[in-house]
Amino acid sequence: MADLTALQKRLKIKFKNKALLEQALVHSSYINENPGLAEGDNERLEFLGDAVLGFIIAEELYKRFPQFSEGEMTRVRSSLVSQAALSRLAKTIKLGDYLYLGKGEEGGGGRSKPANLSGALEALTAAIFLDRGPAVTRKFVLRLMAKKMGKALSRGVEADYKTRLQEIMQAQRQLKPKYRVIEAVGPAHDRRFTVEVMVGNGVMGRGSGKSKKAAEAEAARVALNQL
Repeated sequence: MADLTALQKRLKIKFKNKALLEQALVHSSYINENPGLAEGDNERLEFLGDAVLGFIIAEELYKRFPQFSEGEMTRVRSSLVSQAALSRLAKTIKLGDYLYLGKGEEGGGGRSKPANLSGALEALTAAIFLDRGPAVTRKFVLRLMAKKMGKALSRGVEADYKTRLQEIMQAQRQLKPKYRVIEAVGPAHDRRFTVEVMVGNGVMGRGSGKSKKAAEAEAARVALNQL
C-alpha cells in the first residue's frame, strides 16, 4: 500500500492505526482486481462515516442556531452532506490522489467521480472517529466544512426568512409579500442595498445587505420580528 504520510500532514492528523486510513481509501474495484492486497473496501467505513458526519453537523447547527426550526436545520444539513458537497470538499484535500482503484475504474476517471470522492470522505471520517475519537473527528469535520457551512447557512437563512414570511402572510391575509429596492449606494464592487418588504399597501419591514437577496432576507426577518 502507498505511503500516506503526505495525506496525514494535509489532514493534520496522525493515525495510530494506519490500516484504518488505508482501508478508508480502498474502492471495491481494487479489491475485485487485487484480492488479498487489502483487508477490505471502504464501504462499511462509508456507512459509519455518513452517520458521524450527519451527527456532527446536526449538533453544530443545534448549538449555534437555537432560532432554527427542525426543517431549517434539516435543509442546511442536507446541503452540507450531499454527494456534490462532500465530493467538492474531498477535492480540497486532494483525496482522489490517494484512492486505491481497479484499473477499469482508474481508466474511467474514478479519481474524480463524485460518488467515489464523497464515499471516501465519509469513510475517512469514520476512520478518524475509530482511530482518534469524537473530539478529533469533530475538529477535523468543522475545520474542513467551515467555509461551506458559512455559505450554506447564509443561503438557508435568507431563503427561510422569506419563506416563513410568505407562509404567514398567505395564511393570514391571502397576500404574497413583495420586495422593492429603495436604495443602492457605493461602488459596484462594494454596493449596499436597502430593501422594503410590502404586503398589500403596507411596509412590513426594511433591511440592508451587500446583495439584493441579503437585503430582502433582512427585511423579511424584521417583518417577522414585528409580527
